[in-house]
Amino acid sequence: MSVPLAWLFTALFALLALPCVLRLVKLDYVSLGHRVRNGDLAELLLVVAMVAMLSPVGGPIPAAGWQAVLVLTAGWFAFSAWRGRAEGHSCAHHALSAVAMLYMVTAMPHGGMVHGPWMTMSTMDARLAWPVVALGAAAYFAVDAVRSGVVAMRSRGTTVPGHASRTLCRAAMGAGMGVMLLAAV
Repeated sequence: MSVPLAWLFTALFALLALPCVLRLVKLDYVSLGHRVRNGDLAELLLVVAMVAMLSPVGGPIPAAGWQAVLVLTAGWFAFSAWRGRAEGHSCAHHALSAVAMLYMVTAMPHGGMVHGPWMTMSTMDARLAWPVVALGAAAYFAVDAVRSGVVAMRSRGTTVPGHASRTLCRAAMGAGMGVMLLAAV
């Protein structure tokens, strides 16, 4: 990926952090429930992780730190989905998103260590290991992005606070992750 394109994707993913933060600041999670708040927090975490992976300068957290955070995130949401809590589909999606990002961090080439322990997926000159996993994840995110976009369009004007923002961000994040996975194959 060229450096200007990497900066463009970095900026686009960074912009996705804004609606996540605004929802976290503005919404009444007492009435919406802690599961909605946890989903919004997970979305913000995953957006920040994508910014760190895409930024040509790397991120302030080493890859091993992101791996630990993503394992915990995937485990939390997988357990929540398995327990059948409300918003189970959303929990499963966040678990799969965290696993896909964990895959990207782990499958990045580490030979040479030109950039040290920092994640710099946008400037790597080799492909991710296990490309079949990347293709499967890219297909999932493409389908989910389209589905989320359709849901966002159909539910315009809904009275559920943050619903439109949440589904549009999910569509944009899924499309971006799909593109990144395909670019790294």
